[in-house]
Amino acid sequence: MKMVDGVLLLVDASEGPLPQTRFVLGKALEAGHAVLVCINKIDRPDARAAEVLSEVYDLFIDLGADDTQIDFPVLYACAREGYAHLENKLDPGDLRPLFDAIIDRVPAPKGDDNAPVQILFTQLDYDNYVGRLAIGRAFNGTVRKGQSYTLMGQDGNTTIKVSQLFTYDGLKRIPVDSVASGEILAIAGISELNIGDTLASPDDPRALPRVHVEEPTIGVTFLANDGPFAGKDGKHVTMRRIRERLEKEIQANVALRIDLTEMDRARVFGRGELQLAILIEQMRREGFELCVSKPEVLLRDDGAGNKLEPFEMAELDFPERFMGVVSEKLNLRKGRMVEMKAMGSDRLRVSFRVPARGLIGFRGEYLNDTRGQGIMNTLFDGWEPFAGYIPYRLNGSLISDRVGKTTAYALFSLQERGKLFVGIQEEVYEGMIVGENARENDMNVNPAKPKQLNNIRAAGADEKLILVPPIQLTLERAMEYIAEDELVEITPNHIRLRKKTLAGNLRSVVRGERRG
Repeated sequence: MKMVDGVLLLVDASEGPLPQTRFVLGKALEAGHAVLVCINKIDRPDARAAEVLSEVYDLFIDLGADDTQIDFPVLYACAREGYAHLENKLDPGDLRPLFDAIIDRVPAPKGDDNAPVQILFTQLDYDNYVGRLAIGRAFNGTVRKGQSYTLMGQDGNTTIKVSQLFTYDGLKRIPVDSVASGEILAIAGISELNIGDTLASPDDPRALPRVHVEEPTIGVTFLANDGPFAGKDGKHVTMRRIRERLEKEIQANVALRIDLTEMDRARVFGRGELQLAILIEQMRREGFELCVSKPEVLLRDDGAGNKLEPFEMAELDFPERFMGVVSEKLNLRKGRMVEMKAMGSDRLRVSFRVPARGLIGFRGEYLNDTRGQGIMNTLFDGWEPFAGYIPYRLNGSLISDRVGKTTAYALFSLQERGKLFVGIQEEVYEGMIVGENARENDMNVNPAKPKQLNNIRAAGADEKLILVPPIQLTLERAMEYIAEDELVEITPNHIRLRKKTLAGNLRSVVRGERRG
């Protein structure tokens, strides 16, 4: 599969360019790549293809595109129906205009097959049979299986031998004996390789400009599940198995950093809550049981004793009537408005610069405040001095004080105290969080209390029990919701919230020490 020097910029006909679009496009223009713009979803009722195209032109100008780069081809597509046109029309068709535009406008890769070898590695993978795979592009030369080359890393040069060599045909990996310049290749068996390293000829080693991977900013702590229901659902429940799974993950996931210095826990840092949630969901589907803590940001020291924290650029798109509540929430989270523009149809697009820890738990509140009509995208925007205290959850928790199954009689009384996370006939245990308290403090409750029966005949009928449907917690929402002294218990079949200290008579002591 030949690697071409071009970028296909896919833009939503209703949303327009996103924050990630600016980042990717800036890198492409800086490298001199040809750019094709495809405006997708033109069949949607709220599509505004002409305004989106104008926004794309403004973005090119802001990024300093020259006259050649700004003269890009524009295609209008509906990916769901499988057609693309050079004009904004909804006629049926196919994707041939898109493929023709790629062939006509994107130049072929440049490279000399007879020059000294230069391969830049930009991705890692892992195979159960051949081990770690380094994936990159051959810029110059021809690399051959069985020969030795110089690996130019960040800490120095080493000599390695290419034991297995692969190229790609579509999504399939094919073993080959040699790969020429301009192709994507994979090399197996190089354990010491990192992203950005260059594989070069030993006679004339020349390093290519290094690719830098953004540092992780948010992390969680992984723990073995030690609750009363541990081992009921999962196959892998020990910390040893969790550590092995995480060590395997970092073989291919270059954006993760894992601290395994403590035997009873593992701290995992990534680029955001979503990346960590995807990893946890994968482990859950593989049969793992574990507990994770509240996400926390990774702080830096500027060398002068001052703490630095990561900041994100959050771009929000929502109906204009929700501007007050959204700006109020972000102001409390130390956010600063950078830009605001009217998008038509009574919608606003507002950019806020917010500390990364200020966005923890914000997405769920934002969707609730905008009645599900808000759209949010974030992009890492550098390190700044610590912004100070940020309030998170103001409400306490409703905590079960015993083991049992929930009853309608008990839940009917508890729903007046707050919002419930459990329904009827669900198993609970001491220390498990069954709801959100309407007040600031935590409250121990009995969700398994049965109705007492007696032999006295009542004059009237029993009261009809009408229960509010419980809140269904997703993995991301559960991670955002918990407080510092709480955990998310994750099994293949359940997502539960619990206190770190399960026993109620010990929990108040721990909390007093923590708050003091």
